[in-house]
Amino acid sequence: MFVTVLLLLVTLCAQGGKGEESAEAQRPGHVSVVIVGGTGDLAKKYLWQGFFELYANQVSGGNTFSFYAGGLSPADAAKPVFFEILKAVSCSKDASPERCALLKEQFLRLAQYRQLKTLEDYQDLAKHIKQELQQEGITEAGRLFYLSVPAFAYADIADKINNSCRPSSGAWLRVVLEKPFGHDYRSAQVLASQLGSSLKDDEMYRIDHYLGKQVVANILPFRVENKKYLDPIWNKHHIERVEIVMKETLDVKGRIPFYDQYGVIRDVLQNHLTEVMTLLTMRLPMNLSSSEEVLQNKLQIFSSLLPLGKNQAVIGQYQAYKTAVQQEMNKTKDHVSLTPTFAAVLAHIDEARYEGVPILLISGKMLDERVGYARILFKNDIFCLQNHNSVYCKPKQIVFYFGHGKLQYPAILVSKNLFKPVLINDEWKEVTDHKDVNILGLHISDYYVQTPREQKEAYSELISHIFAGRKNSFISAEHLLASWGFWTPLLSSIATSFPRIYPGGADNGDLLDVRVKGKEISFSNEVVLISPDQMGGSANDFQVMQGKFRSADMVSAWAEELVERLAEDIQEAAEAAVREAGVFHLALSGGSTPLALFHRLALHHFSFPWRDTHVWMVDERCVPLTELESNFHSLHNHLLQHVRIPYYNIHPMPVQLNQRLCVEEDGGALLYEKEVSKLVNGSSFHFVLLGVGYDSHTASLFPGSKVDQLGESLVALTESPVKPHQRMSLTFSAINRARTVALLVMGKGKHELVTQLSRVKDNPDKWPVTGVKPADGRLVWYIDYDALLG
Repeated sequence: MFVTVLLLLVTLCAQGGKGEESAEAQRPGHVSVVIVGGTGDLAKKYLWQGFFELYANQVSGGNTFSFYAGGLSPADAAKPVFFEILKAVSCSKDASPERCALLKEQFLRLAQYRQLKTLEDYQDLAKHIKQELQQEGITEAGRLFYLSVPAFAYADIADKINNSCRPSSGAWLRVVLEKPFGHDYRSAQVLASQLGSSLKDDEMYRIDHYLGKQVVANILPFRVENKKYLDPIWNKHHIERVEIVMKETLDVKGRIPFYDQYGVIRDVLQNHLTEVMTLLTMRLPMNLSSSEEVLQNKLQIFSSLLPLGKNQAVIGQYQAYKTAVQQEMNKTKDHVSLTPTFAAVLAHIDEARYEGVPILLISGKMLDERVGYARILFKNDIFCLQNHNSVYCKPKQIVFYFGHGKLQYPAILVSKNLFKPVLINDEWKEVTDHKDVNILGLHISDYYVQTPREQKEAYSELISHIFAGRKNSFISAEHLLASWGFWTPLLSSIATSFPRIYPGGADNGDLLDVRVKGKEISFSNEVVLISPDQMGGSANDFQVMQGKFRSADMVSAWAEELVERLAEDIQEAAEAAVREAGVFHLALSGGSTPLALFHRLALHHFSFPWRDTHVWMVDERCVPLTELESNFHSLHNHLLQHVRIPYYNIHPMPVQLNQRLCVEEDGGALLYEKEVSKLVNGSSFHFVLLGVGYDSHTASLFPGSKVDQLGESLVALTESPVKPHQRMSLTFSAINRARTVALLVMGKGKHELVTQLSRVKDNPDKWPVTGVKPADGRLVWYIDYDALLG
């Protein structure tokens, strides 16, 4: 039986902050709350307290509730644990002892434990909810499922909810998902696809508890309220740097099996700190309440971020981590984990407003204090000749202080030599009674300080947003994939890097201090604590090597050095062509292999003659150029938008004409051929970059496609054995007219192919890459040691 309680003493609390509310959330009725994993650590620490606060705030608002803890354990074993958790919930300080006792009593009576293991268990839960609704004669408002379980279980549970637990027509369904949402871009894409087959995107609430922190949630409102002060200074002319920092004193003991898979970048930077970065740098929305507009403005930042490579990060690992891994994961004494527990990453936004402004994202375990903050440090244009303690010569900064640390409470601090900020709203107050502390180089009295009148726990805030149907504080699938797209190349580039070992706590000294130079970051001192025998010995034994492969020139090295060499060779060819003819024609292929090269060119080759360079496509998939599968889309995201190249020097393949994709009678291939013939002298590109597929295809010229039948055509429509099948490609006739053709082959997966190619004779129909033979130009194979040596 439901116990419907009307507590006249309990008032409906106003929703904190500004945000859109779902119309569904306002219809009174019955709400069923199910926490799957309801007796776990997260539920015990935060979730039941948050749902108790929701119940206390909403019970007089016309809704009734029932609460279920779901778990794998049988009910007899789990019930005592569950009710001990519920007894520990606490009331707000405003509640009288009598009201608190009544609230807790009713909350306990409305809660029950149910085993949720099989599809039948979920079906039984759905029947139970339906029966209770019928018996009480209550209209259903909605069902809220909170999945406090490992991410690998999400898809299966979502499927069970979809097949058995959807509410009656007109009621809402909300499913809350805890991070991590994948391990990299590909796994996040797979998870999003799996969940998408069971749930609509508006039914999913991917939670990042950092967005529930009061200071983080009020970054945008603060920027809006203080727009007249911030607009003139929120740009590269005034901002010296941005720091987003989360320091922790604890280790990861007891969490090693999870943590060793993820590390600090996936655990903290890819989500929490990235979210803060977008809130600080995104264009202000016209309507703060519009989730859609906020999302689009965040996505704009992701599309403008310069790519991250190995030189944009430093990593560390606290000394005791190795032993903890060996013990908790039952590893041998010689096992070495490369998982970082500390990382400092340097990001840049390629927009006129933020050009050249360094953004530091830093987090680590076993550091000197527990604190989180975002700091915007401004340039100081005043030089004090005598009075160096003048307020005008002190640091100019805004600090969004998330909590803990010396201050011990969340706050927004603005140095008094900037401006006096407007209060965000009446839920915030100005602090004038200061204790004697220094915050980031300034005494607290040198700041204007704002803090929430009442401190609220992040999970409680977000639970109230979920109930209200507000999505501003949650992560959409599009947003999630954009974030992973930004972080995955960096994670791949440091996967085999050895982190700097640090002792932990105050003993770290200056060991983790970093230096920013241009667009690169490094540790400020060169102390190395890893012995050579730990590093395996071989990685540094090889330098760049030159030789012959299939009678052509070959350059080989470890991947990073190989990419550096290829980038240098392309720039050398570009400078020579520009000196000779005033223009450089570069044809680039698609796929994942050249991404590291694109990053290298964007981040290190500032003197590259882009203004005199024309970029052409070697091949293209027959999809719209705005789709992720498009080669041009990848080239644009990873290179073109980050360099100063005139837009009329960029030549995407016309795969979409007359609102159709690669229809032969539309003449797209002939159109591209005419453009090449018109602009490229003798249709001879200065430099063509090709990759080689596992089946030996190059460009979009595949085995068995009778490439010899293409004749003298420079561009042709071709067929791929994998989706999307239709392609447009340069032909051998076009490729072999080039001055230089580079074939880039990387990764252990290509070793067998390289071995085969070293033995076979020219047979372009079976081994298409063997058809690459420049008539008057030079062919160079760039093969990394993984592909060459296996």
